[in-house]
Amino acid sequence: MRSIGRLARALLPLLLGWQALVWLLTPPRYILPGPLDVLAAAHRQGEWLLSNTLVTLSEIAIGFLAGAGAGIVTALTVVALPRLGRLVWPIVLVLQAFPVFVLAPLLVLWFGFGLVSKVVMTALIIFFPVASSFADGLRRIPQELLDATALTEASMWQAFVYVRIPLAMPSLVSGLRVAAPLAPLGAVIGEWVGASAGLGFVMVQANARMQTDIVFAAMAIVAILTLLLRAAVDMAAPALVPWSREQ
Repeated sequence: MRSIGRLARALLPLLLGWQALVWLLTPPRYILPGPLDVLAAAHRQGEWLLSNTLVTLSEIAIGFLAGAGAGIVTALTVVALPRLGRLVWPIVLVLQAFPVFVLAPLLVLWFGFGLVSKVVMTALIIFFPVASSFADGLRRIPQELLDATALTEASMWQAFVYVRIPLAMPSLVSGLRVAAPLAPLGAVIGEWVGASAGLGFVMVQANARMQTDIVFAAMAIVAILTLLLRAAVDMAAPALVPWSREQ
């Protein structure tokens, strides 16, 4: 939450300068509306924006949980089962190499214009940072600690569950922090390609009608959702890694 406060203080001079520039140059509103115009548009279209925000928020939430869960399971699998990991991980890397703008039309074609295609897009974007960070954390356990664990009566799976996973949790939190700002991007890109609701749909519709103030209002809401999701991850970090000083 402190980072959000610092960001708000940093943005205030930018918003004031933006509004001053609009007052000074008086460009057409469809080219560059001022912050006050954007605020007025958000108030005027508040109900419509709210309903579409809830659609995008549901896509973000479900996609984030699905992508994070899939990333965690994949990381555990490729590290716990190295032979399987040597087969699975190259496939993951190839999938990650495809640009999201290439995948989005295919997902809409396969899953339709509804919620599912946006959730899958969001999950795909979230998946790789979480899987990569967590897998690296699981692999970077000091060998001396693993050797000491081998001297006890703990089985390989007990060592994995009680030593590897807890020590890799800070890496998982780092992956979630990297992934959080990407979740709204996945949902909005999916909505740009094909949707009947959502903030991306609002942007496309408003841009076609040259309602630039509505476009900026939708962009501002997406930015707020991004900050809130990152703040939620930061708030969850102490619960995920209570023993770590650096959360």
